[in-house]
Amino acid sequence: MENLLKDYLPKLALPQVLKLLENEHLTVKIKAERKTRHGDYKRLPNGKHQITVNSNLNEYRFLITLVHEIAHFEAYKNYGHFIKPHGIEWKRCFQHLMLPFFNPGIFPLELLPLLANHFKNPKASSDTDVRLSLALKQFDEPNDKAYVFEVPLGSVFKIYNGRLFKKGHKRVKRYECVEVNTGKLYLFNPNVEVEMI
Repeated sequence: MENLLKDYLPKLALPQVLKLLENEHLTVKIKAERKTRHGDYKRLPNGKHQITVNSNLNEYRFLITLVHEIAHFEAYKNYGHFIKPHGIEWKRCFQHLMLPFFNPGIFPLELLPLLANHFKNPKASSDTDVRLSLALKQFDEPNDKAYVFEVPLGSVFKIYNGRLFKKGHKRVKRYECVEVNTGKLYLFNPNVEVEMI
């Protein structure tokens, strides 16, 4: 397991992560990029448990995602399968498991206050926390994408699956965007990466 994970995690996080993964019924797989998720957890038909995490994540997002999925395993183990996937049991497990990683030897100082705020009430995806998501993205490999909040009003952009949208006004937190082909209105988080047209 150490050889599998050492290139994906902050160095000082590895020993603690390996302790969390000490279970013969739990396996971790590194997957190619999936656009709709950073990772997932599932109980397999044979009774074993599997966690997958995308290989393209920066080391800080990879750690958060891996611990997020380990929290699903722990919540299942402790509370059974009748709980909500991102309910209170999972939130408590996630908070408890992440706490030892909140130190400047593992995360950069500028991320620690954002992480502390996020983990007061963690959500199903760290991407819904716009401030944390944008802060984490600064550690990604550079690319030619723009964020929705950077796209000029009325401009057309393309998302990962090729669909085209025209940017509209901001509501409270998200932007109204009209799909060019269908005229349907969608709401976009400001931190969604898109390709300018």
